[in-house]
Amino acid sequence: MPPIFKALATITAWTLFISGWLFVVPSIIFAAPTFGVEPPHWCFFAGTAVGTACFISAVVAMKLRRMLE
Repeated sequence: MPPIFKALATITAWTLFISGWLFVVPSIIFAAPTFGVEPPHWCFFAGTAVGTACFISAVVAMKLRRMLE
């Protein structure tokens, strides 16, 4: 395989990892449930779900990158 695929897999994995942090951290900070009786806002669940999916995709991309070696 050409080395460009390894570089693309690395860039994709890092992009997914950083975007995972950019989804999870703000959702926890700004939409996290406060100490009260109200349930958490839907943004908390959506941001956490998308961020977790990005983290899982980053792990899969790094495993694929390892297979290209």
